[in-house]
Amino acid sequence: MNLVQLLEIRNKEIIDNAAQALLCARLRHYQIIEMGENRHRLERLYGLAVECVKQRNLIPMLEYARQVARERYPSSYDLQEVQTAFNLLEEEVWKWITEELTPIDYPQSFGLISTVLGAGKQALAAEYVALASHRNKEAPSIDLNALSRVL
Repeated sequence: MNLVQLLEIRNKEIIDNAAQALLCARLRHYQIIEMGENRHRLERLYGLAVECVKQRNLIPMLEYARQVARERYPSSYDLQEVQTAFNLLEEEVWKWITEELTPIDYPQSFGLISTVLGAGKQALAAEYVALASHRNKEAPSIDLNALSRVL
C-alpha cells in the first residue's frame, strides 16, 4: 500500500478522528459551529490534500488556504484556530501512516502530506498577514504629540 491508497481507504476514519480532535481542542469559533459543518470543512481540506498529493501540485491547496483566510479573518477567527484544524488533520494522517505503511515508506509519505498541508498553512498565514496589514492601514494612528504635551 502507498500513501495515496492509504488516504483513500482510511478517509472516513481520518476525517472522523480529526473532527473529534477538533471538538476536543475547544477552539472558540469551532465550538459554536455544528459538528457536521466542522466535518464538512475537514472533508474539503482532506479532499484537496489527497488531490494535491496525487497530482504533486500545491496550487489547489494554496488557493483554498487563501480563500479560507479571506472567509475566516473577517469573522474574527484567530489564525491559530484555523491552523489547528490543519494540524489536527495532519497529525491524524501521520498516525495512519505509522500504523498502515512500512517504515521504508515513512519519509516520502510524511514528506508529501506535510508539504501539502504545510504549504496550506503558510498560504493561510500569509493571507492573514496581508489582511491584517490592510486593515491596520485603515485604522487611525495614535497622536504621540498629544501624549508628550501631557508629560
